[in-house]
Amino acid sequence: MASLFVLFGGALAYHYLEGWSYIDSLYFAAITLSTVGYGDFSPQTDLGKLFTIIYIGIGVGLILTFINTVYQHFRETRQQFAESKKGNLKK
Repeated sequence: MASLFVLFGGALAYHYLEGWSYIDSLYFAAITLSTVGYGDFSPQTDLGKLFTIIYIGIGVGLILTFINTVYQHFRETRQQFAESKKGNLKK
């Protein structure tokens, strides 16, 4: 949910800061958050450039948080599985 808020918030910001269409703004927000950066769009205004610097920091933070959450989930699942196998071997 937070990812969608950041994605669409970024799209709105680019729409107003750069004057891009909604679809172009959403496209740029998505490729910026994913750190792909095709280079076909780039902010031309100073405010747009400053916003992008902050937006990239937020995007990288979101991605790292997501990766950590997935890692922790699988780590806990693997640990529970290993513990259940040990319990079955003792019986």
